[in-house]
Amino acid sequence: MNGKLRNMASIYISKGNKMLLLFRQGGRVVNNVWVGSAGGHFEDFELNDARACVLRELKEELGITINEIENLSLRYVTLRRTKGEIRQNYYFFAELKEGVDEYFVSNEGISRWFKYSELEVLEMPFTSKFVIEHYLKIGCKTDDIYAGTADGEKVVFIKLPEF
Repeated sequence: MNGKLRNMASIYISKGNKMLLLFRQGGRVVNNVWVGSAGGHFEDFELNDARACVLRELKEELGITINEIENLSLRYVTLRRTKGEIRQNYYFFAELKEGVDEYFVSNEGISRWFKYSELEVLEMPFTSKFVIEHYLKIGCKTDDIYAGTADGEKVVFIKLPEF
């Protein structure tokens, strides 16, 4: 292992019992799978600010600003070792404010709203699939932040306490 890292952030936007996902097309790392509403790689000036990264990606990919969402919260941080690098993913969740148009066009692929009950059968990147599964069963009922480590078969989550 040469110490190469890939830092990425994603945001999952909900409205009622629906979540906005993106079928990413033409991506360098992630392609032809359902991912968060928006997301991507950290810029150099964002390396210590995952929130800044996800807000920039949200604006670039969907044209959504912080004023159109509420309850933005970092909920999951995952680690996965693959292709000679350690991938660190920061997963944020937020809600679309009332009155904001629900129709979005992304420059990264196809955006679509799904009922929560439809999410678990979608093809997603490895850690994303486990994050969504955990979020729907446990995470949506708490305000906790979870750390997850991928072991090749699953992602093991623990609460990330502040002390």
